[in-house]
Amino acid sequence: MTAPAVPQRLAAPEPGWTDTVDVVVIGSGIAGLTAALRARELGSVLVVTKDVVASGSTQWAQGGIAAALGPGDSPEDHLKDTLVAGAGLSDPTAVRVLVTEGPEAVRDLIDLGARFDTQAGGDLSLTREGGHHRNRIAHAGGDATGAEIERALVAAVRRADDIRIIEHALVLDLLTAEDGDVAGVTLHVMGEGQLDGVGAIRSRAVILASGGLGQLYAATTNPSVSTGDGMALALRAGAKVRDLEFIQFHPTVLWLGKSAKGQQPLVSEAVRGEGAFLVDHLGNRFMQGQHELADLAPRDIVAKAIMRQMLATGKDHVYLDARHFGDEKWRVRFPTILASCRSHGIDPVRELIPVAPACHYSSGGVWTDLYGQTSVPGLYACGEVACTGVHGANRLASNSLLEGLVFARRIAGSLAEMMPELREPAVDHRVPGLVDADVVPELQRVMTVGAGVIRSAGGLSEAGATLGKLIEQPAGEPGTPGWEATNLITVASALIAAATTREESRGSHWREDHPDRDDRNWSGSLDITLPAEEDSARPATTFVAHRADAVTGTATDAVAATGEASPEGK
Repeated sequence: MTAPAVPQRLAAPEPGWTDTVDVVVIGSGIAGLTAALRARELGSVLVVTKDVVASGSTQWAQGGIAAALGPGDSPEDHLKDTLVAGAGLSDPTAVRVLVTEGPEAVRDLIDLGARFDTQAGGDLSLTREGGHHRNRIAHAGGDATGAEIERALVAAVRRADDIRIIEHALVLDLLTAEDGDVAGVTLHVMGEGQLDGVGAIRSRAVILASGGLGQLYAATTNPSVSTGDGMALALRAGAKVRDLEFIQFHPTVLWLGKSAKGQQPLVSEAVRGEGAFLVDHLGNRFMQGQHELADLAPRDIVAKAIMRQMLATGKDHVYLDARHFGDEKWRVRFPTILASCRSHGIDPVRELIPVAPACHYSSGGVWTDLYGQTSVPGLYACGEVACTGVHGANRLASNSLLEGLVFARRIAGSLAEMMPELREPAVDHRVPGLVDADVVPELQRVMTVGAGVIRSAGGLSEAGATLGKLIEQPAGEPGTPGWEATNLITVASALIAAATTREESRGSHWREDHPDRDDRNWSGSLDITLPAEEDSARPATTFVAHRADAVTGTATDAVAATGEASPEGK
C-alpha cells in the first residue's frame, strides 16, 4: 500500500509583518511557562499560545505532580516505579534526571506561589496513583492541581515585564537557515491589532511546549487546542519523532454515551488511589489477579483489563465504585470530579460512576536529548510534545507535570551555556499543501477504530488507506481549521507508520495480532521522520521509521511505513 505524501509545509499567505526576539516559546502550560520564566534572564522572550494563556492541558490535570517529597520515599524508589511503568523502553539516565531534580523543582514551584494541599502540621498532603508504591503525589485544591499550578505560573509570567505573550496565535512552520538550523517561526495571529494575520518571528532559539495530540481521537481528555501542531511542525522541519505508537488511554474517563465526542471529563486515578475500585455491570471486581497492585496497576494494565471486560460482557463501559467515600470526602478531596459527575446526572456519593478508556497522553513525541535539544539545531522541546526518554512505552501517573517542569528548566540551563546565534532565514522551496478541514470527524473515527486501544495489521492498514483518501480531498482557503486538520493528519500518518512497524504488544501499544512483548526484536525505540521530497527514493512513502537504540539514539535497520510494515522491518 502507498499513500499520498502529507504536505511538506503549510499553505499560508506570505508573512505581512516580522519581529525579532531571542527565544520563542510555543505553548503556555507548565513546560512553556517554566521555560519562559527561566529563559528571561538570557534575553527577550516571546510566548505564543493558541488560545488564552491559561487554556492548555495543564489546567485539566487533576491527580497531581509526582516527586519523592515524603518520609520513607526516595528518588531511587521513584525511579524504580517509573522504569516498571515504561515497560523496558524508558531511558534510565533521563528517568534519574527526572526523579533527582524533581523534588527541588516542585519546591521552587511552591516558592513561586503554587499552593499545594497540606496536612494539619503543614507538611504536604501526598497520595498514591496507579503504578506508585509510595504516597508521592502532591495535589492542590483536592483534585485541581493543574489549575493551581497554571494559576501560579500565569501570575508569575504576568508579573514579568520582560516576557511578551501573544494569545490566539497558531504557529505554522519553522523558519530555518541554509544549513537547517533554526531561524524562527511563522505564525497566524487572530485579532492582535498590528500583529493580525500571518507573520514571521526571527529568533535564536525556539522551544516547543505545545502539548499533545488528543484530538486525533473521537473521545479524549485533551482540550480542543491539542491538535498535534508542535509535532507536525517538527516533522516538517526534519526533526525525528520517537515512540509515537505509545498513546496512553486513561482507563477511567466519564462515559457519557456512545454519541459523546471531543473532550470528555476525567475521573482521576487519585480516586482509585484513595480506595475506589472497578466493577463490571454485575458488580464484580475484575482487577484482582491482573496485577499485584490490582486497581492501582499502571494505566496500560488497567485500560487493557477494562477493554477485555467490555469485550467479554458486550458492554461499552464499566463502573468505578467510590460510594464508600461518603459526602464529606467527595466534597473535600474531589470537588471538581464531584461537580463534573453531578453536572452529567451522576451522584458518585450514591451511584456507581460509568467509565471507559479514552485518549489521554502521548508518551512519545519530538526526540530530545537530556537538555531538550531536538535533532534540529536550535529547536528545543519539553512537555507532552517531547520524547525525553522518561516515559518509555507507558507514562507513570503524575510524571507528566514533573517532566515538563524539570526539562523546561534544563533547556534554560543549556541555553545559558550556549545561546545560538541569530540566523538569516533561507528561502523555503518546499511545496506547500493543505488538507480539507472537513475531514477531521472521519479522521477521528478511523483513528479510534484502527489505532485506538486495540490494534492489528488489518485495522492499521485500513486506517492508513483512509488517511490517504482524506489527504487527497480538495482543500479550501488557508485558515486555522485547515491548518489544524493538516497537522492532525500529519501526526496521524506518523502514528500509523510507527504502530504498524512495531509488531508486538508493549505498554500502551496493544497489537491483538502480536499479543506478546518481544524483547528480542523490539526492545528499542522507533524514530519517525518525514523525508524531504527531493530526498525520498519512494515519493509515495509518507514516513520512514528507523529502529533506534532507546538510550543512544543510534538509528539502525531502517524501514518504510505508511500503514503497512516493510519486509525490512524484522
